[in-house]
Amino acid sequence: MAKIIEILPELSGEEMVYVQNLMKDWDDDKARSFASVYRTRRRDPQMILIVTLVGLLGIAGIQRFVTNQIGMGILFFFTLGLCYIGTIIDLVNYQKIAFEYNQKTANEVATMIK
Repeated sequence: MAKIIEILPELSGEEMVYVQNLMKDWDDDKARSFASVYRTRRRDPQMILIVTLVGLLGIAGIQRFVTNQIGMGILFFFTLGLCYIGTIIDLVNYQKIAFEYNQKTANEVATMIK
């Protein structure tokens, strides 16, 4: 069993538990392969927060484009973040947005590694 803290020290909270559960039966080589691919594709919650602030002050919906939610990004862009209310909600929920994106990415990478 690979030690998640040694392989992906930048993870915390729900994301760490989720990835650890995903990798529970893997050997170290498989876990390191997963970590190298996952690290490049995941989105840091702090980066999502910063991008959402940029969306509030300028380009509405940019946080949705960054997390591959293209339809919502276009909707936010043309409605000014749903009259800024959607962008403010995203500011509050930035960790959830990042976790959902990272969860989907972890599943894709795990499928690719298996």
